[in-house]
Amino acid sequence: MPLLLPVKGVYPAMGKNCFLAENSTIVGDVTMGDHCSVWFNAVIRGDVNYITIGDNTNIQDGAVIHCTYLKAATIIGSNVSIGHNALVHGCTLQDHVLIGMGAIVMDHAIVEEFCIIAAGAIVLENTVCESGFLYAGIPARKIKPLTEEQIALLKKLPENYKMYSNWFIPDSE
Repeated sequence: MPLLLPVKGVYPAMGKNCFLAENSTIVGDVTMGDHCSVWFNAVIRGDVNYITIGDNTNIQDGAVIHCTYLKAATIIGSNVSIGHNALVHGCTLQDHVLIGMGAIVMDHAIVEEFCIIAAGAIVLENTVCESGFLYAGIPARKIKPLTEEQIALLKKLPENYKMYSNWFIPDSE
């Protein structure tokens, strides 16, 4: 069973049909939309500020979602995929975003819709990642416009994770 804990009397709020892996941790002021998935060893810590997550978003294995006390909440849109071991901290991710494996997005950064942050990239504080582009590197820089295939991936990946999460529901196909 996932670890769901209140902080100062505020409990996490989940939407309909969310999958929470048994060893995921979600605490405090976290609001999650419908059809989201939080995978193994992922941590969503709304203890020092609030975290909102839209519909159809997946937080993959080992990812950490946090914020900064009194300064930076974390706002994650719908149809977002946050890759394995990524760190999303006190920032805004708009809809249809992919945060690659091991990437870091820091306080007050804004990742606009239909944007990919490459695996291992570090998006520094206050950076704005423009819609329709791939960002990579340390620090992350705009590399190139997204291809039609990459845009299609941003639309398909959240649907794949909805399918994967159904595999963990007894008697589902």
